[in-house]
Amino acid sequence: MKNKPRISRLTAILTQLQAKKIVTATELAAKYNVSVRTIYRDIRTLEASGIPVFTEEGKGYSLMEGYNLPPVMFSEEEANALITAEHLISKNKDKSLVENYQSAITKIKSVFRSSQKEKIDLLSERIAFRYNPKNEITSTNLAKIQSAITNFQLTQIAYNSIGGEFTKRVIEPFALYSTNENWLLVAYCRLRKNFRVFRIDYIESITLLHEHFPPHEMTLQEYFEECVKKFSNTPDKPLT
Repeated sequence: MKNKPRISRLTAILTQLQAKKIVTATELAAKYNVSVRTIYRDIRTLEASGIPVFTEEGKGYSLMEGYNLPPVMFSEEEANALITAEHLISKNKDKSLVENYQSAITKIKSVFRSSQKEKIDLLSERIAFRYNPKNEITSTNLAKIQSAITNFQLTQIAYNSIGGEFTKRVIEPFALYSTNENWLLVAYCRLRKNFRVFRIDYIESITLLHEHFPPHEMTLQEYFEECVKKFSNTPDKPLT
């Protein structure tokens, strides 16, 4: 990103603080192509203007809990990107994702300016994605799985593997990724006592249990790297 004028950068930093729980100076410096020292000055400027920015030692910056900024204004390009994403997600095969995004985008559209609304209506009529032309729905569980991941919630599933084996399992959901129009869930399987990959359209039923599990201390990228080192496939889904 090119170096922004300071007033634009301050506004953008404020949006970042509103969007994330913790933001680091290093992250902001890299994003806006300035030095960390410059970010320190920007944060002090925001504090001096009355914005309740908290510094968490060793972590980063956050806004005071409950502090709300005025509604975000979208540029024409940002509004167009959101409308494009709406059409893209409407073709997804998971019903819960489609419905939740449609609900979210309706709320977002409510803050568009009148002049923007006319343009996005026009653009919406001029965009089409040709895959999944019949709007096929193969799963409804993505929203539940996302909740289980972020809340570290133990989950019970009834699963038909790619090889046709039916099992009931208790899993610790870890991450999601999508390939070839299918959503795949990475989870620690207590039946297999190891991490496994599950296609969510092969999950016949899912129940979020009341018990929680300790977070797994690794990133998704570290998981992929470990798979490359150790595995060529799993009993549930060949890794690619």
